[in-house]
Amino acid sequence: MPELDNIFSDGGALAQTVKDFRARPFQLEMAQAVSGAIRGNRALIVEAGTGTGKTFAYLVPALLSGGKVIISTGTKTLQDQLFDRDIPTVRAALKAPVSVAMLKGRANYICHYHLAQALAGGRLPTREDAVYLQRIASHARITRSGDKSDLADVPENAAVWSYVTSTRENCLGSSCEHFDKCFVMQARKQALEADVVVVNHHLFFADVILRDEGVAELLPACNTVIFDEAHQLPETASLFFGERVSTSQLIELARDARMEAAVHAKDFAPLPAAALALDKAARDLRLTRQEDSARLPVSALRDTGAFDEALLELVKKLNEINKLLKSQAERAEGLEKCAQRADVLQQQIARWREGADPNAVRWIEVFSHSLQLNATPLSIAEIFNKQVTDSVRAWIFTSATLSVGGDFSHYSDEMGLAIAQTANWDSPFDFQHQALLYAPRGLPDPNTRDYTRGVIEAALPVIEASGGRAFVLFTSLRAMREGHELLADEFRARGWEFPLLLQGEGSRTELLERFRRLGNAVLVGSQSFWEGVDVRGEALSLVVIDRLPFAAPDDPVLAARIDKMNREGRNAFMEYQLPQAVITLKQGAGRLIRDETDRGVLMICDPRLVTKSYGKRIVASLPPMKRTRDLAEVTAFFSGATVEPANP
Repeated sequence: MPELDNIFSDGGALAQTVKDFRARPFQLEMAQAVSGAIRGNRALIVEAGTGTGKTFAYLVPALLSGGKVIISTGTKTLQDQLFDRDIPTVRAALKAPVSVAMLKGRANYICHYHLAQALAGGRLPTREDAVYLQRIASHARITRSGDKSDLADVPENAAVWSYVTSTRENCLGSSCEHFDKCFVMQARKQALEADVVVVNHHLFFADVILRDEGVAELLPACNTVIFDEAHQLPETASLFFGERVSTSQLIELARDARMEAAVHAKDFAPLPAAALALDKAARDLRLTRQEDSARLPVSALRDTGAFDEALLELVKKLNEINKLLKSQAERAEGLEKCAQRADVLQQQIARWREGADPNAVRWIEVFSHSLQLNATPLSIAEIFNKQVTDSVRAWIFTSATLSVGGDFSHYSDEMGLAIAQTANWDSPFDFQHQALLYAPRGLPDPNTRDYTRGVIEAALPVIEASGGRAFVLFTSLRAMREGHELLADEFRARGWEFPLLLQGEGSRTELLERFRRLGNAVLVGSQSFWEGVDVRGEALSLVVIDRLPFAAPDDPVLAARIDKMNREGRNAFMEYQLPQAVITLKQGAGRLIRDETDRGVLMICDPRLVTKSYGKRIVASLPPMKRTRDLAEVTAFFSGATVEPANP
């Protein structure tokens, strides 16, 4: 398209608006591919390496299309970036008269009804929450959006937020006395009227399946759906195409029933008593498992009868409160809504206990303060394919990591996108000169007890050569904590003063700000720092990855899918486990080179990269860096010297 040629040229509309913009052939080619898919109402899977400029490459044709566009992102951070920065920039450059709205999940908006309930006598967890409640009440009187992110005085993870926001289960809908000024409804109305709507993957799928958050109303009029960070879709879609019930939902039902009774059924003592009993039963179910964080198959629950007994008791208490709620439902909309929620939860738990669906795997997930019953489909391909083929519109899937060596079959098979066209553009960065891939010699098998110690010993001289400025990334929280302790001990013993940061010591945003500001820090992290993290410049010059990120084979969903594939005579490792590991590894490796002036070393410690035949397939999927197994060459890379490269 000549119009796109001009827009993306050195003297075009983007160059006149965006500082330091330069024409990039791959960016133009991607924009042309996206434009063609939009005009032809086709599905397109696009992989674009770091530095391609994929955001502008899909925004320009989307804003020029003249139709309604939904853009879905993997994180709320990228959602905010698109809405606050990228879309306004492109819209100004194109002088495009398009309206834009952002839609978040209802838990992000203050609910007038539940705020009033909390102020009327809800018992809050802490005195601090009571202070936060007054701040929220003051903010609710002046805010236009009701978005909790606009209130910096109350932490995003404060417990009080669950008291003053609604859920799909406890929203009163059009029968609410505050419906006319509801922040959620105002956000939906703006989204319905806008040309471009920015959502996130969780919101998109929650709505498509549950018809809850407003996207269902948007889709019929939508001409184009664009998924950025599309590598996250299989996991998100699996979550929502299945069914789940958590003890948190039951505790919230008990809390809401108690609060409704305090206002609308003060004379009915059995109801708050039943709510307390349900609360206790839900917490007791969580206490049957000693794990702090775990995903367990149903078979793992048979080791004792405690879980089954606690679940039966929970069902009993849920049944009791449901009867009481129904007897009082006519007294208030809130009480009636609680009764409806109890009905739904009873049905969901009954379905989970029966396990009647042969195409789903049942499992539980244990969190610090809750336990969740899950039923997850073994495959989402057929379900998602129906979403794509049931309507005439364009579907664009884009990420820096969707293929394995340029082959998209793993992703397209998993998502049911056999009809989709595919395209990929490598990063324009000069990896041969900007980066070095280091696979150290002499590390033990990753399954041995001392493996993490071996990783740290191999990493220490590289960290010294790089002057800190490193991410040390682990595939498990346990290894991360052990690695952090070993590094702390070694730093003290050697008198090194590199600041040592650990995932969990603050929010990801706070840690990244400290990392950039310090300039020579070493950040130890796990999955949270494998993707969606952008540190440009010298502050990050080394990325250490402890092992190839194969998903734990005892994960209940993965184990069931592997078993199914093997029973069908397929090779689950080559078709499923290896491609998943490659895509995850590409994300971790992608943290290193974020700009054309960046330089750094990617250190992958896992000896299987060299000793296993599939290692070549993994390396072929990584950016084309020089490779070495010699520490001297790594040290020389950081010092700027040159050495005769050894045979990798």
